[in-house]
Amino acid sequence: MRIVIAEDSVLLLDGLTRLLEAEGHQVTPHKTADELVAAMSRADALPDLLVTDVRMPPSHTDEGLRAAVHLRSIHPRLPVLVLSQYVEQRYAAELFAGDVRALGYVLKDRVADVDEFLDVVGRVAGGGTVIDPEVVAQLLARGRRAGLDALTARERDVLGLMAEGRSNAAIAERLVIGLGAVEKHVTSILTKLDLAPDGDDHRRVLAVLRWLEHAPIGGDRP
Repeated sequence: MRIVIAEDSVLLLDGLTRLLEAEGHQVTPHKTADELVAAMSRADALPDLLVTDVRMPPSHTDEGLRAAVHLRSIHPRLPVLVLSQYVEQRYAAELFAGDVRALGYVLKDRVADVDEFLDVVGRVAGGGTVIDPEVVAQLLARGRRAGLDALTARERDVLGLMAEGRSNAAIAERLVIGLGAVEKHVTSILTKLDLAPDGDDHRRVLAVLRWLEHAPIGGDRP
């Protein structure tokens, strides 16, 4: 794959580049959001995946995210994987405000697990949606609105795995329960959140996004 990375940490940028190139990917690195946008505007073709930090120079606030949102508005099919040091609810909500296909939001700690990170890269590039389970856990701890408080402990476990883009079969394997039980939990979750199942896998992601919509804005950092 052709992968573009926007990351101002030299060590992390070098590490990600080496990791992905070792897997056979072609990597183009950028150290600022402005550099990223300028390069993408000159590119003859879109990359297979954009990996970007949220906070980048010069203000170190949300330049990376704003660049990603801007590029997705121009190129709706551009797969984007956002890396963040913290659970930043406002940024996550903005990122997932439109089409959630080929989008990911994961914490940088995920990079420490090479196999898991590469799995996320592949799923997002392939059109999947991945929300870091830690994002889900922290948002759940902050707010209990829009039916979220009605979820059982097991349903929260299932919803966390749904956020990772896991299929029902994968959830059943992870939780060591039957496939039928998972299907019942998913149906219950969608019903409690007033998101009736309709055969669209991305309806599952909307259940997770309900947390992003209703979690308190204050205290973005843990």
